[in-house]
Amino acid sequence: MEKEVIELIEQKGPVTGSEISEAIKIDELPLWRSCRLSKELAIHNIGRRYLRLDQRVEGFARLSPSILREFLTYSVIGLAHHPEPIRKKAEEILLQIESISRAKCQLAYTVVSALSTRLESEIPIHEEVCFIIAGDIVYNMAHDVPRPEKSTGKLVKGSDMDLVVIVDDLFPRHLMTSLDEAIYHEKYRLLITPHIREEVDYVVKNMDRVNEQLRFDTFKHMVACKILQEGTLLYGSDKIFHRVKRMLKETGVSEKLAAMEKQALSFRNKTEQYLLYEDIKKVRDHEAYLFYPAEESEEFE
Repeated sequence: MEKEVIELIEQKGPVTGSEISEAIKIDELPLWRSCRLSKELAIHNIGRRYLRLDQRVEGFARLSPSILREFLTYSVIGLAHHPEPIRKKAEEILLQIESISRAKCQLAYTVVSALSTRLESEIPIHEEVCFIIAGDIVYNMAHDVPRPEKSTGKLVKGSDMDLVVIVDDLFPRHLMTSLDEAIYHEKYRLLITPHIREEVDYVVKNMDRVNEQLRFDTFKHMVACKILQEGTLLYGSDKIFHRVKRMLKETGVSEKLAAMEKQALSFRNKTEQYLLYEDIKKVRDHEAYLFYPAEESEEFE
């Protein structure tokens, strides 16, 4: 297998894990292992890693991208004695990833701003509603690799757009319902429009719900807090946004999440060493979650 990878690189130059997987039809775990253990190959990882929560992991803390996603999409593999072509291709891919992230963020902003304009006579968006965007996009790590959307199975263009919509304490319940319905219609439109095919995951909640989640006492609450911690203001009330960020610090949640990220880094290092040498059948049958991506959909269900 190592020989086939080297021959591919000699023909095409440095390649991503996905390009190797397409050219060499083999299970991705032994392929990743072969590339990692090879003394003839070098792997350059692109972008950054960040916290993701997973109930299957002790302590819930792991890193994103997963080991598989990082290998396929965010790694460049080349010949160890030719580092410059590897560096050059990695820079090109990083620019592409950043461009995808900007485009998805701009699409989210366009959708939200247009929706807010339509609702402005009914809902005071700028004073009482805050749109926070989170997920891969805020880390400049969004990708456009086609994947099936959960509810329909239709293929969408890579990373979804995670939106958390927070309303003021006294925001009327019927207006929350109107806002939720309006966002849902936009979600459906983006999903079914052939030239767009983007997925929006979203939740609408009030500050009472935020306060409840800040107790950080269940897995779902932890996920919600992690998303608020990483999120950036997309549109609407900066007053609500900064209030939420302040609450995360004052309750100690930000500190807890920082500790979990350190825990996740240690777990990742141990997991990679384990996967490099453990029996592949055992991993496939009982521990595949260590290699594959984790969903973090609890906040949006």
